[in-house]
Amino acid sequence: MTYDADSRPASRRGGKISLVVPVYNEGPGLYALRDSVTAVMEATAYDWECILVDDGSRDRSWAVIEELSAADGRFKGLMFSRNFGKEMALTAGVEHAIGSDAVICLDADLQHPPEIIPELLAKWEEGYDIVATIREKVADYSLVKKMGSKAFYWFMRRFTDLDLPPNSTDFRLLDRKVVETLSQFTEGSRMFRGLIDWMGYKKTYISFCAPARSQGEPAYSVKKLFDLAINSFTSFSLVPLRLTGYLGLLIMAVTVPVLGLMVVSNWFFGANITALAFFTVFNTLLIGIVLCALGMMSLYIGHIHTEVVNRPLYIVRSRAGTWDETQ
Repeated sequence: MTYDADSRPASRRGGKISLVVPVYNEGPGLYALRDSVTAVMEATAYDWECILVDDGSRDRSWAVIEELSAADGRFKGLMFSRNFGKEMALTAGVEHAIGSDAVICLDADLQHPPEIIPELLAKWEEGYDIVATIREKVADYSLVKKMGSKAFYWFMRRFTDLDLPPNSTDFRLLDRKVVETLSQFTEGSRMFRGLIDWMGYKKTYISFCAPARSQGEPAYSVKKLFDLAINSFTSFSLVPLRLTGYLGLLIMAVTVPVLGLMVVSNWFFGANITALAFFTVFNTLLIGIVLCALGMMSLYIGHIHTEVVNRPLYIVRSRAGTWDETQ
C-alpha cells in the first residue's frame, strides 16, 4: 500500500483526533486524566475521542473506565485478557482509532502533560506527519533509571539505523498515513516508538518537562525497562551478532601469538610449560567464544520463534463505550 503525501487537505482543522492511553493500575488517577484531557481538547477545533486500554490492571481501572465511558461517549475502553505490556496497549489503541485524522499517544499518569497537545496539533497543521516529544527532565526519576536511559539511547543511536533522540517518548502525534503504515507491522517483539521512527516520514520534536506522577507507582520497573531495552536493541540492530564474530577474531588474534610464544619458550628457552597449561589457555578462550556466540544467537532465535508462532499481538476481553461496527 502506498500513500500520497500531497493528497492530504490543505487545512486539517475540524477533523477528528483519537487519544490513546495505555492503563495499568491507574484507576484513581483516571479522573484527573479525564478532566485534563477534556479541558484541553474542548478548547481545540477538533472532534475527539479518548481510547483507554486496560493492560490487565489489578485495581479498579476497568471499573473507572466503564464509569467514564458511560458518563461521556467520547471516552472508550478496551480491556485485555491479561497484561500484554505497554507496547501492545499502544498498538491496540492505535489500531482501534478508526476514522481519525490523527492519533495522539500519551500516558495515564499525567507525566505526558495533556496541555502540550495543542502544540502537537499546531505542528501537525504545519504539515508534519509525526510530532514526537523529548522529555527534558523527570521530577521523580531515580539515578539508576537516568543512567540506564542514557546508556540505552547511546547504544541505540550508535549501533542501529534508528534516528532516536535521547529522552524521546511515546507521547507523540501520528498522522493517519503513519497509523495505516503501522497497521502493516506484525512483529510481536516491538518497540512502539522505534517502529514509528524507523518509518521515516516528515517528523519534528517538541520538548517538555515531565511532572511527578499524580499518584500511584510507575508501571515500568527497572527489570521491565531492561527487558524492553534488550528487545528494542536486538529488534533493530545486528551489531551483537557482528560483535560476536569480531570477538572471535580478536580472541584468535590474541590466542595464536600467546600459544606461539608458549611453544617457542617451551622448546627453545627451556620454559617448563605443561601440556595442561596449553590446554587450559586454549580451552578457556574457546569456551568464551562459544558462550558469547550462543548468548547472542539465542536472543535472535527467540525473536524468530516469536514471529514464526504468530500468536495474536493482544486479546481484547471486553469493551466499554460506544464503538463503530468497523472498530
